[in-house]
Amino acid sequence: MATCENCCIELVEIRKSFGAQEVLKGVNLPIRRGLTTVIVGESGQGKSVLLKHILGLVTPDSGQVLVEGQDVARLRGRALKELRTRFGVLFQGAALFDSMTVFDNIALPLRERTRMPAAKIKDKVYATLDLLDLRGSEDKFPAQLSGGMKKRVGLARALQLDPEIMLFDEPTTGLDPVRSREVYEMFHQTQQKLGYTSIIVSHDIPKIFNLADYIALLHNGVIQACATPEDMQRCQKPVVKAFIRRVMGEMYTSEIEAQEFARGI
Repeated sequence: MATCENCCIELVEIRKSFGAQEVLKGVNLPIRRGLTTVIVGESGQGKSVLLKHILGLVTPDSGQVLVEGQDVARLRGRALKELRTRFGVLFQGAALFDSMTVFDNIALPLRERTRMPAAKIKDKVYATLDLLDLRGSEDKFPAQLSGGMKKRVGLARALQLDPEIMLFDEPTTGLDPVRSREVYEMFHQTQQKLGYTSIIVSHDIPKIFNLADYIALLHNGVIQACATPEDMQRCQKPVVKAFIRRVMGEMYTSEIEAQEFARGI
């Protein structure tokens, strides 16, 4: 059973090897309901593999993936399918269908997974277009959209079935720094409005730091720390300090540190 009172997901001692390569070596990670947890770490550490475990696409060699107390690895057939309806997913590419308009791309989950009348589908799609500032783009095709707009459409489609949990795997790959920041702010604003639990795998540090509730550092097969952004920056664990210094530099100043400096503390 889950031990974190306000967690919707818990990874408990997850171990996973691919051939002779042991990728996950006992991962423990609580995901708190209604908040944004960002999983960071260098390439090849297994961050995306963690997301696949949560979705039941990969089975751990040992350990448990608990979603609302259910062990994902033990679910089969309809039970696993029903569990997955709790999730919305946005991977690196928005995975839009080039032959479909923005409207049809967004409407696709409703047409495939529900019996909602066409009029209600239209209302729901247009409500999402308004939420994500996409109104006016509904008749365009993906080739006519910028990279940032494609991410918005991908998120709009992922939200159609009202997921409780959203998973984002390196969602700003291929975007320039300005567009990346805009996309993360859009994710944050949408999460605040809709209240879903958000899990983001990202390499965009420090852009993501002040938009996250919790940061989890995956290194050498385990979670080295999982803390608020401020606590992560002040963590004295050598591997965490080294990561923060490497990706953020000595010149990075947190919001709290800036406030303290301004007060002369």
